Amino acid sequence: MSEKTPKTTRFETGMQVRRQVLGDAHVDRAEAAKTEFDTPFQTLITEGAWGTVWASDGISLRERSMLTLALLAATGNFEEIPMHIRATARTGASKQDVLEAFQHVAIYAGVPRANHALKLAKQTYAEMEQSQ
Repeated sequence: MSEKTPKTTRFETGMQVRRQVLGDAHVDRAEAAKTEFDTPFQTLITEGAWGTVWASDGISLRERSMLTLALLAATGNFEEIPMHIRATARTGASKQDVLEAFQHVAIYAGVPRANHALKLAKQTYAEMEQSQ
């Protein structure tokens, strides 16, 4: 596969939504770290996650943010939680929304996963407050 990233409408839409949700600084760092090896993967997630799922107008960014956090916690994908907690500043999901999502995780996927997700959320919110 070529080193160049194909520019498709879905890719361009994905980059716009990714920047809207995660912020320019985060996306710029991710793009700068991209290599020939992971370019196909980065294209896949930009088109699939950001250009399709996150770009859909079927539900709001707030709701999508809550769903994403709940799914990350429920499946034990904790590495992504801080990034998506930071994104709540742009998606409109409040701390109360996040707490509600993690309470659902506790009931339907397990208290340990929800507890760890809450710990990460608290740490990330504290970092966000310190940086303001």
